[in-house]
Amino acid sequence: MINYYLFALIYTSICLPVAAKSAPLPTITNTAKDLSIEDSPVFQRWQRQVPNVLEDIKNDPSFRTRLRLGYNRFATGNGVNIGVEDVFIGQSRLTVSGEYQQAFREDNTSYGGDLHYYLRPLGSYVNIAPLVGYRHLQTNKYLTDGVNIGARLLLVLSRGGGADISLTQSWVAPGTAAEVGLTTLSFGYAVTRNLRLSTDIQKQNSQQSKDNRVGIGLEWMP
Repeated sequence: MINYYLFALIYTSICLPVAAKSAPLPTITNTAKDLSIEDSPVFQRWQRQVPNVLEDIKNDPSFRTRLRLGYNRFATGNGVNIGVEDVFIGQSRLTVSGEYQQAFREDNTSYGGDLHYYLRPLGSYVNIAPLVGYRHLQTNKYLTDGVNIGARLLLVLSRGGGADISLTQSWVAPGTAAEVGLTTLSFGYAVTRNLRLSTDIQKQNSQQSKDNRVGIGLEWMP
């Protein structure tokens, strides 16, 4: 028994180190050599100037431009709604929006365009934008058109157009006998990267009558 343990001790002390030295070592391929880091636009930008990441996030718009096609339910019938929302003007906080609404059978038409200027950085989750533009409104009870002045409150639930809620209050032809107040509550939710479902509820208040509209549509975000 002693000879057996002595033989095992001699074998492990002499044979195993020799085998370890003769065994080939695994090689690690350095794939990083195949990457041209210097050609990266991000690397080149950081070489020129280290960016302010927090400032970039703050000014990167939390919402996107939307092209809309939808269905409207007026108080007197059904109709169609087409429009575009928040087309950015350069790198400023100024955006342009426009829409056209038409009932299928009744004499109910609305169209116009607005300029919005967002008071807070575009990357903010809560923003306020005064608006000014032109609006034409025609129903079975009244006809008015003129300057449209008001403001929009925007609440971003998910950045990049994922989800948001907006409340807009404006007045068409303010200070005249034909003045009409427009209150619009809108909600949008993205189902893909470029496609959203949207819905909005609008109340029109005039001296002649009060009208309601509910809209459901698809929005494409380029």
